[in-house]
Amino acid sequence: MKQSLPTPDMTVDQVMSRWPDSIRVFMDFKMGCVGCPIATFHSVGEASREHEIDPVTFLLALKGCVRIGT
Repeated sequence: MKQSLPTPDMTVDQVMSRWPDSIRVFMDFKMGCVGCPIATFHSVGEASREHEIDPVTFLLALKGCVRIGT
């Protein structure tokens, strides 16, 4: 069964692949994760900390782009 919402322990690549609309969220937060080779290894939580973004705020923004039922 697929995750119904992004979680902090998912990799950036998993989130962007599963929910393409999340790419806009990464860009809105000025994160250079799109196309980054580390995206396959960095978790969402690690990436938000690395970019000095509040992880709770960022995760809420990611969850906001997820369409119910996907």
